[in-house]
Amino acid sequence: MVQAPPAAAPPRRRRTVPGRIRVITGVTVAALALLFTALAVGSATARDGLRVIGRDAGPQVVATAGLYLALSDMDAQVANALVMGDGYPAQRRDALAQYERRRSEANQALLKAFQLSGDDPAERRTVQSVLDGLGRYERLAGQALLLDERARHAPGPPPAEVVATYRQATDLMRLVLLPQAYNLTLENGTIVRRTYDDKTLMLPLLRAAVAVAGLLALGCLLWLQVFLARRFRRVFGPALLVATVTTAVALVFGVSVLGQDQDALREAKKTGFDSVLTLARTRAVSNSMQGDQSRYLLDKERADTYEHTFLDKSQTVFYVAAGNLETYQAKVAQGDQRILGLLGPELIGPRGQDVIHAYQRFQAADTAFRSLALSGRANEAVAERLTAATQAFDAYDRSVVALAGQHEDAFERAIGRGENVLDNLWRLLPFGIGGIGLLVLAGVWPRLKEYR
Repeated sequence: MVQAPPAAAPPRRRRTVPGRIRVITGVTVAALALLFTALAVGSATARDGLRVIGRDAGPQVVATAGLYLALSDMDAQVANALVMGDGYPAQRRDALAQYERRRSEANQALLKAFQLSGDDPAERRTVQSVLDGLGRYERLAGQALLLDERARHAPGPPPAEVVATYRQATDLMRLVLLPQAYNLTLENGTIVRRTYDDKTLMLPLLRAAVAVAGLLALGCLLWLQVFLARRFRRVFGPALLVATVTTAVALVFGVSVLGQDQDALREAKKTGFDSVLTLARTRAVSNSMQGDQSRYLLDKERADTYEHTFLDKSQTVFYVAAGNLETYQAKVAQGDQRILGLLGPELIGPRGQDVIHAYQRFQAADTAFRSLALSGRANEAVAERLTAATQAFDAYDRSVVALAGQHEDAFERAIGRGENVLDNLWRLLPFGIGGIGLLVLAGVWPRLKEYR
C-alpha cells in the first residue's frame, strides 16, 4: 500500500510572522505599561510630598511654632499686669484678657503637637511634660496676680512676696517650658525635612525612569512600524503613527510635570516653609524680649540679668557685634548692614526694609524707656513701657507678620501650582493609556487578520 505523501508544511514565513508581530506588540505594550507605571509612581510620590509639606505636617509644624509665642506672651502679659500696679486698671484688664487668649492658643498648639507626634513616645512625653509644666505655671502666675491685686501698689516694682512668686513662674517658663516648646517645633520639623529629603531624592530618579521608559516605548513603536512596513510592503500605518506621537507627548508632558513638581516642592520648602517657620520663631523670641522690658522694671535684683537676656534675644533676632546693650542699640540705629541672626536671610525687598526700620524704632524706644528707669523715674518708665515702647514693638511685630504673610503666599502658590499640574496629568493619564492601547490594537489587528 502506497502511502500518500505528507502534506506540505506551510511556508515558514506564514508560521513565524504572526508570532513575531505578537512578540513585538507584547514588548511594545510592556514598554508602554512601564512608562505609565513610572508616571503613576512619580506623580504619586510628588503628590505625597506636596500633601505632607503643604497640607499636613507643614502647616501643623508652623502651628506648633506658635506654642513658643503663646507661652512667651503669657509670661510677658503677667509681667505687664504686675508692673502696672493699680495705676492702669484698663490696661491691666487688657493684659489679663491677652493672657487668657494666649493660654487658649497654647492649649490648641499642644493638641496639634500631640496629633502630629503619632506613635512617637518621646515626643508624646515632651507634650505631656509641657502640659504638666503649663499647669504649674498657671498656678504660680495666678498666685502672683492675686497677691499683686491685694497689695494695691503704685506702678513699678510690686512687693517682695509678689516678685518671689513671679520669679518661680517665670523661671519655670524660661528655663523649662520655652526650651521644651522649641524642641517640639524642631522635632516636628524633622517630619517635613525628612519628607522633603526623600522626595527630592526620589523625584529625579523617577523622572529619569519616565524618560528611559518613554524612549524605550517610542523605540518599540518605531520597531513595530518598521517591521510591519517591511513585511507587508506598505507605508507606516496611521494608527501606529498617532500612537507614537501620543506617546511622545505623554513622555514630554510627564517629564515636565515631575520637573515642575520638584521645583514646586523646593520653592515651598525653601522660600515658603523655612522662612515662615523662621519668622514664627522670630516673633516668639521678640515677644519674650519685650517681656524682658517689664521684667526689668518688675524685679530690681534681676534687672541686670533681664537687660542681658534682652540683649541676647535681640542678637538672636537681629545680630550685630556688640558687647553691651548700649553699643548694640547704637549700631542698630546707625543701620549696620552686616545683619545676621534669624532675620538676616529674610530681610530682602521692601517688606524686609520695613522690618529693619520698625526694629530700629523699637530699639530706640527701649533706649528711652531704660533711661527713665535708670534715673529713678519708675512711674514714667512704666508709662513709657506701656505706651511708646509697646507701640513700637507692635509696629515691629506687624512688619514681621506682613513679611511672614509674603512667604506664606509664596508657599501656597508653590503647593497649588504643584497640585494643579498633577491634577492635569491625572486627568489626561487614563485617556492616554486607553487611547494608545486602542491605537496599537488598531494598527496591529488588521495585519494579523491577513493570516487567518
